[in-house]
Amino acid sequence: MLTKAQIRSKILKRLKTQKEEDRNRKSKLIQDKLLRNKVFKKAKTVMFYIAFGGEVNTEEMIREAIKLGKLICVPIFRKDKEIMQPAMFVDHAKLKKGPYGVWEPVSETLVDPEDLDLIVVPGLAFDKKGNRLGRGKGCYDRFLAALSDSTPSIGLAFDFQVLPLIPTTSNDVSIKKIVFS
Repeated sequence: MLTKAQIRSKILKRLKTQKEEDRNRKSKLIQDKLLRNKVFKKAKTVMFYIAFGGEVNTEEMIREAIKLGKLICVPIFRKDKEIMQPAMFVDHAKLKKGPYGVWEPVSETLVDPEDLDLIVVPGLAFDKKGNRLGRGKGCYDRFLAALSDSTPSIGLAFDFQVLPLIPTTSNDVSIKKIVFS
C-alpha cells in the first residue's frame, strides 16, 4: 500500500497536469450532483472551501448557493494556533491569501461552527469509506473532530482522487459523503 506522502505526491501531480477544460467540465458535474443532494438542499448555513491548486472548482457552487439564499462561510486559518475557523463569505468579498496560500475573506466575521448545517470539504484523496487525505496540516481533521457527529460533511473530488483505500491514523476524521465525477 502507498504511504500518505506517496499518495499526496501522485494526486498533486495529477491535479497540476489535468487540463483546465476537464477540471471545469467535471467541476460542473460535481456541482450539479451537490445541488441535488438532500443534505445540501436542506442546509441553511454551508461552509465551502475556496479551491486552489487544481482542486474541484467551488466558485460557481458558492454563487449558486448564495442565489439559493444560503448563508456561506469559508475557512480562515490561524497558523500560530494551527486552527481553522468559519468566516462569513458574501458575493464579491475582498479576498487575501491566507497563511497556507488559500484565499480567505479580508473582513473576518466569524461564524460559530455549531451553526453550520453542512461542511463541503476539500481533499487530495478519498476512499469509499469516507476516509480523507488532506495536504498534511491536519486543519480539517481538527476542525471536523471538534464538531458534533451529526454535522454533515461532503468531500468534493475528481474520479482519480477516489482510491480503494487511504491509510489512516487515529487523528484522521472521515467525512460522511463524497461527490465526485
